[in-house]
Amino acid sequence: MADDRSSIKDEKLYEDLRDEGMSKEKAARIANAKANDRQQPSKKGGKQPPYEEWSKDDLYERAQEIGIEGRSDMTKDELIEALRAH
Repeated sequence: MADDRSSIKDEKLYEDLRDEGMSKEKAARIANAKANDRQQPSKKGGKQPPYEEWSKDDLYERAQEIGIEGRSDMTKDELIEALRAH
């Protein structure tokens, strides 16, 4: 699949976020939102506690919501890693 980066509004911010380990999708969303004067995204995100404080069941539910494959065989640490990589 080709890497379609033509829709990235702030290429430098996108690259900086990727260098920090953010997923392509999340980095693109933040870079594009920051480039839009009507939006005020933060790098921190919402008010949810870190995934390490979530129960395995809650992590599983979140993985199910966003369609992470293989989630039923994952440990809590693997679910956290998969959610962060999404």
